Amino acid sequence: MKTILVTGGAGFIGSNFIPYFLESHKDYKVINLDLLTYAGNLDNLSEVENNPRYEFIKGDIVNRQLVEHIFEKHDVKGVIHFAAESHVDNSITDPEAFVRTNVHGTFTLIDVARKYWMNAPFSYKEGYEDTRFLHVSTDEVYGTLGETGFFTETTPYAPNSPYSASKAGSDMIVRSYFHTYGFDVVITNCSNNFGEKQHHEKLIPTIIRKALSNESIPIYGNGQNIRDWLYVLDHCKGIDKVFHKGKKGDSYNIGSNNEWNNLNLAKKICSLLDTIKPKEQGKYEDLMTFVKDRPGHDLRYAIDSSKIENELNWKANTDFDTALTKTINWYIDLYNSDKFKADIVVDSKKKILKKQRQ
Repeated sequence: MKTILVTGGAGFIGSNFIPYFLESHKDYKVINLDLLTYAGNLDNLSEVENNPRYEFIKGDIVNRQLVEHIFEKHDVKGVIHFAAESHVDNSITDPEAFVRTNVHGTFTLIDVARKYWMNAPFSYKEGYEDTRFLHVSTDEVYGTLGETGFFTETTPYAPNSPYSASKAGSDMIVRSYFHTYGFDVVITNCSNNFGEKQHHEKLIPTIIRKALSNESIPIYGNGQNIRDWLYVLDHCKGIDKVFHKGKKGDSYNIGSNNEWNNLNLAKKICSLLDTIKPKEQGKYEDLMTFVKDRPGHDLRYAIDSSKIENELNWKANTDFDTALTKTINWYIDLYNSDKFKADIVVDSKKKILKKQRQ
């Protein structure tokens, strides 16, 4: 039985990845290290909480003593690193938290792993030759595209927000450990994810939540910002492929060639909602409202995934309409639950207290 450490496993992508990984690989044990900030929710992992091959530890990836203890106690032989502050709007108001978690936290993790697995640069300890550190990153490190073109693994980094800058910094730290120490690392840079278990402040959950509450659906600027939307389970399968088959020291872009501008995406969701849960009067699209644009809002992201498709035989194969409909139905059930309504109250109180401390 091989034990791996998954960080941020109670977050959106991590909480989709862990059940998939445990089901797909019966010879692994997963330790989930998560601080359970606003974006982490253990309810998202209810299906694995009693699995003997799963263990949750609440803690901060910046806490070096804790991370060292986890490696020693569980003899960790792999890391899949999801943990990150990831909400761009929050990075604009509180950039320090993003540097702390995304840069310092990544450094702590990879440095502990290196010292636990290696004797010296380019020299692994006996029994740790097959260990690997996978760092999950974002396409936002590449900056913005015009109306044409795609991000590839060789696109120069040009981050435009504190969030993307902090992720770019963490990518560079991981890259340096390969070149300096011969440490086995791989990096994935994904496009925008959607699906079940995403935090309610993100774009697609916000559109659904506002529509169901009969509130204005906010659309930044003119709504023409374009993103490549990747279903979260397809992303999880790609991460699994890279972790097991990716070339040491390489990076892999994971996208779905599924571009939507924000305005058309909102209209698409509203149209599906009109069919799934019709309004008593009018259509959900009537609630759409243009609001002041986000500072430094990148125009377009689009990923060329040909490397992972050709080298690792991965491809995003989930039908978009099917996945989006499934996602909408999941959020309808969530937003109707008493627990979600209680969590919203608690979340609001946490934000008020945070502002008071600043």
